[in-house]
Amino acid sequence: MKDKVQLFEENGVRSAWDEEKEEWFFSVIDVVAALTLSVDPKRYWSVLKSRISKELDQPTTICSRLRMKANDGKMRLTDVATAEQLLRIIQSIPSPKAEPFKRWLARVGAERMEEEVDPQKAIDRARATYLAKGYPEPWIKARLQGIQARNELTDEWKAHGVQDQQYAILTNIIHRGTFDLSVREHKALKGLKKENLRDNMTPLESALTTLAEVTATEITRAQDPHSIEHHKKIAEESGSIAKRARLDVEKQTGKSVVSSQNAKDMLSAPEDITGEIKKLNE
Repeated sequence: MKDKVQLFEENGVRSAWDEEKEEWFFSVIDVVAALTLSVDPKRYWSVLKSRISKELDQPTTICSRLRMKANDGKMRLTDVATAEQLLRIIQSIPSPKAEPFKRWLARVGAERMEEEVDPQKAIDRARATYLAKGYPEPWIKARLQGIQARNELTDEWKAHGVQDQQYAILTNIIHRGTFDLSVREHKALKGLKKENLRDNMTPLESALTTLAEVTATEITRAQDPHSIEHHKKIAEESGSIAKRARLDVEKQTGKSVVSSQNAKDMLSAPEDITGEIKKLNE
């Protein structure tokens, strides 16, 4: 999930983009607050949710729950809804802002649809985001290559019957095989909590992750797996191939590839990133 606070008029609406499901999830309470004059949007939503649940007799279809950053800065579970679910909820909210909000919702979705039609727009947006954060061009180029490799792998998984909830399992197998530690352990080493691990990787870590996932994609295409156990074996083999490359690098450099450096450390000395990438290209 990629979290983002998006503005509707002057109101912030917490949202999260699910790359695997390719859907936006929006904080329902934030939407209620934006559309109503209620002094207690949580209470307003609680009453409305109960009423809609009774009308539909299918409460689980109204929304789901995700952890999002609350006003106190902590990650707390809150009700979220997709654009389709929100349209149903909005029908039950008498507000002059309902139609403008629907247009806003369509515009947010349209940006993603544009990216589906023209992937270059997604690349351009990602590049602009990383530039704004201060990442140097060489790092951004490597990161975008990693994003492309990841997308190709998840496309293959989807085409071969892997369920959304199984992506994390396979990813962790590949990651552990490559670096000898899990995604969670790698994040802990870098002092990360909610931050994206890949946005905090060194060029070498990123390159090896890309190698492992490109390898997994090619083996998947070649072997045409149809069971999760087969996918797990491919993930293990892909991680092993990347691990051998990591060990070769460590033997030649005399130091560990796995690093405690995160984005904050690297952005304070961007020349280190450029230098490391130059070594990769030599």
